[in-house]
Amino acid sequence: MAALPRPALAGFGGALRARARAWWQARHPRTDTLLLTQRNVYILPTRAGWAFALTLLALLVASINYQLSLGYLLTFLLAGSGVISLHVTHNTLRALTLHLRTPAAVFAGDAAIVECVLNSQSPRARHGVGLRLASADKARRWSWVDVPAGGQASARLSFTATHRGRLALPDVVLETRFPLGLFRAWSEWRPAASVLVYPQPERPAAPLPAARSSGSGKEAARRSEGAEVEGIRSYRRGDPLKLVVWKKAARALETGGELVSRDTSSAARQALWLEWAAAGSHGPEQRLSRLAAWVLACERAGIDWGLRLPGRELVPAQGEAHKRASLEALALYA
Repeated sequence: MAALPRPALAGFGGALRARARAWWQARHPRTDTLLLTQRNVYILPTRAGWAFALTLLALLVASINYQLSLGYLLTFLLAGSGVISLHVTHNTLRALTLHLRTPAAVFAGDAAIVECVLNSQSPRARHGVGLRLASADKARRWSWVDVPAGGQASARLSFTATHRGRLALPDVVLETRFPLGLFRAWSEWRPAASVLVYPQPERPAAPLPAARSSGSGKEAARRSEGAEVEGIRSYRRGDPLKLVVWKKAARALETGGELVSRDTSSAARQALWLEWAAAGSHGPEQRLSRLAAWVLACERAGIDWGLRLPGRELVPAQGEAHKRASLEALALYA
């Protein structure tokens, strides 16, 4: 019988791995809340467990050959301890409920935090539960927690957000070897949530574009949110009469309202536009990086800014909500 060529073997192996992965993913659908049951908790002996089994076999053979009653007693006593350890290890994970807290947005290149909450309704505590991300180094990325009886515990895992956009969270692996280390029980959790990754701000940031006044002479009296008017403020005792808006004074006196004065402060609010065209002639990612740095600089300076991207515009404003909306627009820009 002729051997299959190497490309055919590689293709067969790849198809087999793909089918196995599809079966695994169907068995573990994405969800942000997972209950560990008999169906999704697996258990196998560890190296110490296999050594323990070989030791028991040697003790049993020696007891049979030499007819040692105490040898039988010791062998079956240790075997019973191993069987009890098997059930305790499996039950440490079984019936735990896992919940994912919404991950906070981060900048590209920073560590994204995945916080997992473990809840137990059992009257006994769960000890030695380890969690890690499936993509992390097994030796250094474990987070170990103890879940109190009828309580909860949380574990914080992290991974580096390599690029901007909305990234799917990596799979989470849970494991325990409690109490004797003879068996390893584990499960895999595939969270459905994603983390929003902003573009990495340019360092050092380029100078901001020139700011313009938030309104011209005709627009100075345009109403903004609330009772304030841009370019106009409430009357203050001592204001010169020439600054009083007399056209509104009669109406204010009739309705019992307050007088208003023109705001001629040299520190009038400034607004600037952060525009795609003004971010240089570099590639898209470099432009987004510069715009992200400008957004942070504007927020620190406490000035109004607007954002103009191809196909989208955010009107000038300031504040935490406006900053998040601007950074989100940059993160999801396609």
